[in-house]
Amino acid sequence: MNELTIEEIYRAQKVLSDVARHPKIIGPTPLSDTCKIFLKPENLQHTGAFKLRGAYYKISQLTPEEREKGVIACSAGNHAQGVALAATHNGIKSLICLPAGAPISKIEATKHYGAEVCLVPGVYDDAYAKAVQLQQEKGYTFVHPFNDPKVIAGQGTIGLEILEEMPQVDAIVVPVGGGGLISGIAFAVKTLRPDIKVYGVQAAGAPSMAQSLKERQRVHLDTVSTIADGIAVKEPGDLTFDLCSKYVDDIVTVNDDEIAAAILALIEKQKLVAEGAGASAVAAAMFGKLPLEGKNVVCLVSGGNIDVNILNRVINRALLKIGRLCQLELEVTDKPGTLSQVLKVVAEQGANVLSVNHERVSASAQINACTLHLELETLNREHVERLTAALAAAGFPAK
Repeated sequence: MNELTIEEIYRAQKVLSDVARHPKIIGPTPLSDTCKIFLKPENLQHTGAFKLRGAYYKISQLTPEEREKGVIACSAGNHAQGVALAATHNGIKSLICLPAGAPISKIEATKHYGAEVCLVPGVYDDAYAKAVQLQQEKGYTFVHPFNDPKVIAGQGTIGLEILEEMPQVDAIVVPVGGGGLISGIAFAVKTLRPDIKVYGVQAAGAPSMAQSLKERQRVHLDTVSTIADGIAVKEPGDLTFDLCSKYVDDIVTVNDDEIAAAILALIEKQKLVAEGAGASAVAAAMFGKLPLEGKNVVCLVSGGNIDVNILNRVINRALLKIGRLCQLELEVTDKPGTLSQVLKVVAEQGANVLSVNHERVSASAQINACTLHLELETLNREHVERLTAALAAAGFPAK
């Protein structure tokens, strides 16, 4: 592979100047009480994610012979759309290998941008193996989603834009899957402004780069499990691992509940729709995973292609996490008036009843007892604690 240079990133910026959108930084936002969080909203990019940048620059540098044979790629979804759009824009055939479990919205969008799609059972790494096989058989040019210097250079243009627009930035927080995005941003930023901190964030269920940096060698995870499908990568690339080792200050993890809470916060407070991967950097800043107190922090919202079919579930998960939704199970005496007594306490505490389920048959209950399942709308975690304390004081302790 060719060595990455700052000149290459500047060339990529010139190529992308009339192709990619350049979303302006938003902020400061009310997403944290301890630091000033600004947002770089790449979820507003063409195709809904930053991936267009690296894919387009890579494809723009192909030789006439490579263009004639076409390109192949693998992706959890966003890179697929970027490659499809870039190839179609340049009149090049594209074949994309996608994990069969990728969101339907991403699969259909990839087809819409002009690519042929090959669905592969498994996760990203399985799609990658299939793409390598087809590339060798057909002679396509492989457009790697992260482990390619030209792809990394394209992603690095985000770092240049942040420095140009907000020179007073103290720290940049970036979602990490295979590491192409943070490699490009960190290389550009540290080359030009080594005083600025660059932090990465991975899902706790897919911490391949975080573990690799900790063990100082690339780690291959047997399984990954997270709602942030865009960063569910089992193993980082050799190039991205080396770049992260040299230029990234730290990589932390966030769990799915924290990611869900960040998605909800972005919707409610910023009117921005982010996918799980896109919200992970915000989650790390919101939940104090990094030393950001008093700093000017730019969080990269890397994508917004969340499947609408799971958005409601994500929102409900987030509401439970922050105490806006409360689910209680109470074992009570089965006699007239008990339910009204319970609901009287709920009303006095200012909670709103969403649903009540009254269950008489229970193996663990007393013979004259029943179980109440309550779903309530509450204000926050403190409100839930006051409510459960009031119920306990009235003789209705929650399990």
